[in-house]
Amino acid sequence: MRTVNFIAHNQVTLLQSGTEFFPALIAAIDAARYDIYFETYIFAADDTGTAVEAALRRAAARGVKVRVIVDWFGTGHAQATRLGLSLAEDGVRYRVFNSWFRRGVTRTHRKIVVVDRESAFVGGININDDWLCDYDQARRLPAPRWDFAVQLRGPLVATIHHEAQTQWARVGRMGLLKRIGLYREMRAVQLGIGSKPMLAGFVVRDNLRNRRTIQRAYLQALGHARHSVMLANPYFAPGRKFREALASAAKRGVEVTLLIGVGEFRLQDAVAHSFYPKLLAAGVHVIEYRKTQLHAKVAVIDDDWATVGSSNCDGLSLFVNQEANVVVKDAEFAQAMRRHIQLGIADGVLIRLDDLRQFGWLRRSGHGAAYFFYRLMMRIFAIGYT
Repeated sequence: MRTVNFIAHNQVTLLQSGTEFFPALIAAIDAARYDIYFETYIFAADDTGTAVEAALRRAAARGVKVRVIVDWFGTGHAQATRLGLSLAEDGVRYRVFNSWFRRGVTRTHRKIVVVDRESAFVGGININDDWLCDYDQARRLPAPRWDFAVQLRGPLVATIHHEAQTQWARVGRMGLLKRIGLYREMRAVQLGIGSKPMLAGFVVRDNLRNRRTIQRAYLQALGHARHSVMLANPYFAPGRKFREALASAAKRGVEVTLLIGVGEFRLQDAVAHSFYPKLLAAGVHVIEYRKTQLHAKVAVIDDDWATVGSSNCDGLSLFVNQEANVVVKDAEFAQAMRRHIQLGIADGVLIRLDDLRQFGWLRRSGHGAAYFFYRLMMRIFAIGYT
């Protein structure tokens, strides 16, 4: 299992939600001269999706090589089909990831864009309207979705570009020998390790060479935490090792704060609630974010470690789906991310042990049953989840 290999001299810009992300993304696409690799989980048929689609078509029409991958399940069969036909009109090359679950249950949950090998975007933001629920576009959110991405320039972009190229090849039709050759090529890639700011690393999770890379990055950072851990995530259902790492950090005096999105799926909320008693008893602070849809997958540890990406802290992201995160070791970036999380915490509700004691036995039993069912499903589909 690889650890994070940090590369120096990068420029990493934090982008909050679509109001900052989409103007930067469309500007980069409109400035493209050579090639664009574009991968997303959801590519919606709303005004935001239409604007990004138009930018990709403009780029292809002026001769830029544009390659787009969307997830079949996340985008939906009808929209994925329509989008492919539309993009093809201007010469965009287009592929759909794992349609009809032909390659198992794995989804590409990654959000990656690389433009001209000079600029890259990585994060949790799908191609959809901030004001519309991502699983029910007829439902308007009470406030814009809370989410983050980063725009990168510098040496790390080459690593992200290579991963995007490889993914394009993997999603296409390849014989077994070519797939083995591609696997060997990827294993041979050596990432440079820098020693000067801004240090950043690109970590991906897949079911071949990087099965636990993102979880390992988290566990190593949590194990070395000295002062504080701040983690924001919408679907909190990690395995035992992850939960024990959080509790262990809190027990040794680290201030551990979890900002958890709730209110989307009752089963998911019940699973998260099943973890609260032990986490709270260990000294972990748990805050539930109820203002709007929390979709951010971000964390800050101590003064200079931060991550932004697509990976939730649950069994699907850590053990099943393809994911991509950027890890940054830089005090200024970490401080900016910390301020955003603190604002989210201010909009949340602190959970106390006394609150849990007020739950009746039936509700507590429901939380336990939800976790039992969830763990059973993860053990079927996610090798390594405990």
